[in-house]
Amino acid sequence: MELRPGWKTRWILISVLALPTLVFFVYSLRNPPVAKGKAAAVQTGKPDASAQPASPWVMQDSGTTAGLRGIYSVDGKIAWASGTGGTVLRTVDGGEHWTKCAVPGPDGETLDFRGVQAWDANTAIIMASGPGDKSRLYKTDDGCKSWTLKFQNEEKEGFWDALRLWTPTDGFLAGDPVSGKLFLSEAVAELGEAVNGGFIDNDLYAVSAKNGEAAFAASNSSISLGPFRHMDGASRDVWFATGGVSGSRVIHYQHFNGGEPERVSFSQSDATMFPRTPSGGIFSIQIRDEKRGIVVGGDYSKPNESSGTAAWTSDGGMHWTGSKKPPHGYRSSVQWSEDLKAWITVGTNGSDISRDDGKTWTPLDDGNWNALSLPFVVGPKGRIARLSKTAPLPK
Repeated sequence: MELRPGWKTRWILISVLALPTLVFFVYSLRNPPVAKGKAAAVQTGKPDASAQPASPWVMQDSGTTAGLRGIYSVDGKIAWASGTGGTVLRTVDGGEHWTKCAVPGPDGETLDFRGVQAWDANTAIIMASGPGDKSRLYKTDDGCKSWTLKFQNEEKEGFWDALRLWTPTDGFLAGDPVSGKLFLSEAVAELGEAVNGGFIDNDLYAVSAKNGEAAFAASNSSISLGPFRHMDGASRDVWFATGGVSGSRVIHYQHFNGGEPERVSFSQSDATMFPRTPSGGIFSIQIRDEKRGIVVGGDYSKPNESSGTAAWTSDGGMHWTGSKKPPHGYRSSVQWSEDLKAWITVGTNGSDISRDDGKTWTPLDDGNWNALSLPFVVGPKGRIARLSKTAPLPK
């Protein structure tokens, strides 16, 4: 049909006016509207950050960039931390303020303090981990204004991994094999501290090391202590966890008080679910009531690999069962929380919680962590955080 001149002009005008509406309609079909703040997630295909659970860890200002692997909470208010470059920190107000301590020893800045244990705001013992004489123990009795060398490794092939103490003069020190034997030494108060800080000869606990077997010094927790007993006939118990190319195992030592000669017994159990690699195995152990316990680890060179990262026991470590739902990556530290009635484990790609004694784990966050002593957790580059009192945790 041919349009008359007047209608032709009107048709052109209508088309021009309708064109923007048509363009907007087509654009809307291809790009549906999204809620404010979520456009980036939708357009890039990335998960919506607002849908992710908030981290239960509240970051604190450590005042340092040192790598931190030592942490010990005395009571939630008083706590000590330690790490690379001779770093030792202390707080007396729950982490509101962290104070840098005097550097222990004349060459302390060359030491890596991977373990610390304290009893109050004044008394603490720190462990340096390193080859030969770089493994040492220092003690302070004046709130870290000064330090006294307590014990120094004299074995060139030695490397200390963990220090666990009941008192400043009673406990165990563990390390890599020396002369083919796993290193475990006990401190006994009756011996005093004049010689080797009170630590007795390793021969009492000598167990042959497997090829490539070692402990790990990632979090000062490759050993776990039972209750402190000092009555004659009672045993002092320690569980020692290892790893490496020959596989992982847990060795349970018992030293019975009193009597001559001294009586020491040990039993061992394999944890075959952990990786058999130079950088793999069990990194942390805690036996919480002499029956129930957890071991965690994996391969630190594969931080996101979740298989072979956790196992549980209900018979004091005689047998280990791999977690049905493991943590979401390699883990270097684990601890039971009596307040939460739950286990928490941490590693370089985050943290997890278990409320069924390690059978299943639920992620808490994806932070970079090395060690924990609840409510505190520490990591590289001076990272310190405290577990929030109000953040909801998975049930």
